Amino acid sequence: MSNIHHSITELIGHTPLLELHNFEKNHNAKAHILAKLEYFNATGSVKDRAALSMIEEAERTGKLKPGGEIVDLTSGNTGIALAAIAAARGYKVTIFFESGGSRERVQVIKSYGAQLFDYEDIPELKKALEDGTISDDIVIGAIKKYTEEHDAFFINQCENEYNPLAHYNTTGPEIWEDTDGNVDFVVSMAGTGGTLNGLSKYFREKNPNVKIVGVQATPDSRFFTPLSKEHGVIDGVAPFANVDAPPSFLTDSSIYDEYIEVSTLQATGVAHELAEHEGLFLGTSGAAGIYAASIIAARPENEGKNIVVIAADNGFKYLSTKVYALKK
Repeated sequence: MSNIHHSITELIGHTPLLELHNFEKNHNAKAHILAKLEYFNATGSVKDRAALSMIEEAERTGKLKPGGEIVDLTSGNTGIALAAIAAARGYKVTIFFESGGSRERVQVIKSYGAQLFDYEDIPELKKALEDGTISDDIVIGAIKKYTEEHDAFFINQCENEYNPLAHYNTTGPEIWEDTDGNVDFVVSMAGTGGTLNGLSKYFREKNPNVKIVGVQATPDSRFFTPLSKEHGVIDGVAPFANVDAPPSFLTDSSIYDEYIEVSTLQATGVAHELAEHEGLFLGTSGAAGIYAASIIAARPENEGKNIVVIAADNGFKYLSTKVYALKK
């Protein structure tokens, strides 16, 4: 009876590493590509780690009281994770939903009982959208106004240090333990940048020879471009290299050793290939990371090395998107 769990928070972390043997063979990879399958977390994504870390710190410091309300800005997975953990712990959750998130993410967040605001639900944000003056400052201002009026707690994943600390404290050590310390590359896309930041901090301390590789969408695969409207985007991520406003956790380019750009079509091709040849049904960010890993694995100097890729979630939250609709 000792193996019975008593909260979904006990199901977060300790996700498996899977070597992609068929994919390696198909791509003539000289290195080992190891996918860290984060969809084994309680709500199916890597964001469970950050959400739990931030909530527990807020509880410890008294910022979050019993029965209190959590507020955040998210495009989906963090909102899902916050809503699920809050449901298990008796908190309310209000999500300000960024544009572009898939329909499935909205449905899941609401199913957990969270309140969800689209920008058009907030008068000042709706006006800013209509006027073309919408900005991060206006959005954050509206969120802070709401939290003050409702005595809520703005968890602020984009600036909360317990976001990257989740990966410093859990994801990094898990990778190190599961590979017996034989890690050569760690590859991940970025949303807030918390995963890359935390993993970089951990491995810089553990073994500075481990290379940290960030992955971002090509310019034509980001939101609001003609090609993105035609083919879709790599959902839930943000560019961080050579952009005017990188995520706050990736403003220092020394956090990563290199970055690789991947298009939606490249990620889509890998996503379908993994489903058909590995039995893995991944979200596009994970597929994009694996595409980037295949580039690293093809380099002759990396023969026999271990490349760990963060596969942030599975593909079930993206069935309505063009990424999976592109399947012939």
